[in-house]
Amino acid sequence: MGLLGLSASACSQSFQSVSVEEFAALIDSPDMQLVDVRTAEEYAEGHLEGAINIDVESDGFVQKAKQQLSTERPVAVYCKSGRRASKAAEQLASEGYQVTNMKGGIMAWKLKRMPVTKDKTQSVSQ
Repeated sequence: MGLLGLSASACSQSFQSVSVEEFAALIDSPDMQLVDVRTAEEYAEGHLEGAINIDVESDGFVQKAKQQLSTERPVAVYCKSGRRASKAAEQLASEGYQVTNMKGGIMAWKLKRMPVTKDKTQSVSQ
């Protein structure tokens, strides 16, 4: 009887993780906000076109995200392999964002021979 009061919601993911193909389809939406959560140096080496850079490991990640992103529009995040993006997705989801993470990160993206750009004009991770 005591088990009926237990809730799994505290342990459930509040964001989704999708394949490279699903992620590519999602970021085609004009409403999608695309965020590279790697360091500025990694971002400069190559990133997905249209991505803004907000380093999840930097001080004030959530505050920087709130300045750059609307909670009214979905957010797609990625990093090198998926670990940091999962961390970022969890933090953003806890702030009310609808977040999707790309499984395998930009490494998986490149393995699928998807396009990467080196334009570094949209970095906000300083």
